[in-house]
Amino acid sequence: MSLAIELSGKRALITGGGNGIGAEIGRALVRAGAHVWINDISQERASEIATELCAIGPGSASPVKADVTDPAKVLRMREETGPVDILVNNVGIPIGGFQLQKFVDSQPSDWDLSIWLNFGSVLHVTHAYVGAMTEAGFGRVITIVSDAGRKGERYQVIYGAAKAASMGFSRGLAAEVGKFGVTVNCVALGAMKTGPLIDVIANDPAFETKMARPYAVPRIGRTTDPAPLVAFLASDYAEWITGQTYPVDGGYVNAL
Repeated sequence: MSLAIELSGKRALITGGGNGIGAEIGRALVRAGAHVWINDISQERASEIATELCAIGPGSASPVKADVTDPAKVLRMREETGPVDILVNNVGIPIGGFQLQKFVDSQPSDWDLSIWLNFGSVLHVTHAYVGAMTEAGFGRVITIVSDAGRKGERYQVIYGAAKAASMGFSRGLAAEVGKFGVTVNCVALGAMKTGPLIDVIANDPAFETKMARPYAVPRIGRTTDPAPLVAFLASDYAEWITGQTYPVDGGYVNAL
């Protein structure tokens, strides 16, 4: 049996889709035929990626600017995009980039920002879109999380807690909406060569080798690694898969 992912006629939204992992997920969904809304806090980034995706086809893409940590702006985004069939909650990074910090040295203001970005955005965006999915009898909610929330990582305590909260939220929501044809899953990532980590490695190339040592597949993640799994989870092939967290992490943390 040929396992070709077919998403023609489906509408998708990817938060934080203007670069890195989000952009690669956008490429995978457009190649499968979906129309993809590329959300970013930067109109320029969103427009640039949307234009690129329209060129690769066979699907298409549109940009939509919104700060997904702001409930009012999320609702305005929902008015602009209309309902979608596939929601990819991709926004989320450790606050402060790759500057790790002990919990005892952190401040409540640091916690609020990390929780708002990495968990609050998942709540707000999902809340805005999942109702129409249940009414339509079809939907896919896929949230990008982190092994920091599965395993626990020193110096990323609040970030890991926010990602763990997204996983718990997804399991509970999956139990609520499964009877309406909506599935809810997470994809957990290890260290990815994107964002602030690119600059760190550029300044210290040996750091990449050091980071890769705990991984069974001895390298850190590429932005292209999660996209095929997200496309699969968005497809009809995954209609009986829900409430799960799938690691794409080179074997850093076992799923079982």
